[in-house]
Amino acid sequence: MTKLVAALFRDDFYLSTTEAVVTAIHEDGGIELDRTCFYATSGGQPGDTGFLERLDGSRIALGPTVHGAGKDVIIHRPLEAGVLPVVGETLVAHIDWPRRYRLMRMHTACHLLSVVCPFPITGAAVGEDESRVDFDMSETIDRDEVTAQLMKLVEENHPIYVQWITDEELAANPNIVKSKNVRPPMGLGRVSLVCIGENSSVDSQPCGGTHVSETQEVGAIHISKIEKKGKENRRFRIRFGTPSSAP
Repeated sequence: MTKLVAALFRDDFYLSTTEAVVTAIHEDGGIELDRTCFYATSGGQPGDTGFLERLDGSRIALGPTVHGAGKDVIIHRPLEAGVLPVVGETLVAHIDWPRRYRLMRMHTACHLLSVVCPFPITGAAVGEDESRVDFDMSETIDRDEVTAQLMKLVEENHPIYVQWITDEELAANPNIVKSKNVRPPMGLGRVSLVCIGENSSVDSQPCGGTHVSETQEVGAIHISKIEKKGKENRRFRIRFGTPSSAP
């Protein structure tokens, strides 16, 4: 029987390693742990990769982490077939931290873009080198001006923190959700609000992803392209670096 996992990343985005006990092994080799710092693919953010370290020092390399039947099930997927741990075994889970940190910076950049472009979000995908956010909008907008406004928010170095509300509070205030097509993760009893700025002065948005702790950590970003994806849909592509330094 699957046991409820302690998803440590929900309370500490910077936790990169943890000791854990194996609670289940799936027929396809997927591994469940009693606790994990690995984020599972959800809401446009890819799942964490890394490895599991066994007590004998051997490692099990992992591909992107995924959810199982529900958000309370997190499955660590070995990259290759081989010797698996056994239920009850204690090991140490290690995230590929440089990759995770880039995704945290990128995901935060997407939140900043939703501040600069206050339109309903129709889609999003967070990547290590490029992310995209689709907006329900028909206005013409200058990408250099959007980049300038993004970098202003980055350089102002606003704090970023999480507040928790209940599922019932979110249901009673549906207008705080910016996305038209993706709903925040519910069913676990609480929902995280990602707040930017003192007292959420810049933004507050339900989101289950991982983010940096202040906007300055995002670093240099720019809008590389704005694409028209329909009469009332625009796709913004975000990349790290300045336009002149981009490949």
